[in-house]
Amino acid sequence: MTVRNNRSWIVYAGLLVLFWGVWGATSSQPVERYGYPDEMIYIIWAFTMLVPAAVALRRQRFDRRPVAAVYGLLAGLTGAGGQLVLFQALADGPAYLIFPIVSLSPVITVLMAVVLLRERIVPLAVVGVFTALVAILLLSIPSGDGGDVDTGSWLVLAVLICAAWGAQAFFMRKAALAGVNDATTFGWMTITGLALVPVAYLMMGGMPSAPWQAPVITAGTQVLNAVGALFLVMALSRGKAAVVAPITNALAPVLTVVLSLAIYQTVPSVWSSIGIVLALAGSTLMVYTDEKRDENVVAPGAADPVVR
Repeated sequence: MTVRNNRSWIVYAGLLVLFWGVWGATSSQPVERYGYPDEMIYIIWAFTMLVPAAVALRRQRFDRRPVAAVYGLLAGLTGAGGQLVLFQALADGPAYLIFPIVSLSPVITVLMAVVLLRERIVPLAVVGVFTALVAILLLSIPSGDGGDVDTGSWLVLAVLICAAWGAQAFFMRKAALAGVNDATTFGWMTITGLALVPVAYLMMGGMPSAPWQAPVITAGTQVLNAVGALFLVMALSRGKAAVVAPITNALAPVLTVVLSLAIYQTVPSVWSSIGIVLALAGSTLMVYTDEKRDENVVAPGAADPVVR
């Protein structure tokens, strides 16, 4: 019998925050130490997706229905495609302006979930969602001075990435509502990520020259990213997209900031400090309201592979 605990999303969201928080604090090492290309990092990330996909598919059968393929491919293409577009955006524009725009992707998820899925949010949870979104923006503000930057194609690309990643979370939720299990959705995401590897290779222009430590460190950090993505699929199949997306996008950077403070002895800026407080406050509000409501939002595709 499938467990119908509509609070289980909190567990998977917490694991997502843990894995993505650690990944965020360590993922820059290959670039900073060895100048490893972003495109090569994408290629290695795509192959690390095979690890959690294999584990998930050992516990759940692969759903061969067309609806599973459609939503799985949509989730995979919007996620992996957005990652590739991000490389081009970073080549044309400043990261300190691009990432704040991209980080607002939960806004897209929330709007799509409320309008298209008719997800209901109580007033207190609305406050929590808004607080988390503000926290995301504050955590993305750079600590240094950026100077004047001309707007160009990077702005359009950043908006496209924001829309793509916001839609990705929505498609994950739609897949679960259609009865597609977590392993199948993640399997299709893995397939699309690997399908775009040749594109990343062409963008890179050939294999880079780097010491063996670069791909090893990249693989180690990107496994955290890949496993976190699986937990995102599992959290979205068990909780409301309008709540899960903001809470995970707000808390993962908080853990990254805390770990960076501990590991690299870096002091967060005033904006980051305010963002941390708002992220914790918004997340607490959303979890509190989820505990108080009685409705069951666990999707048919959220069968727990452990408890039967």
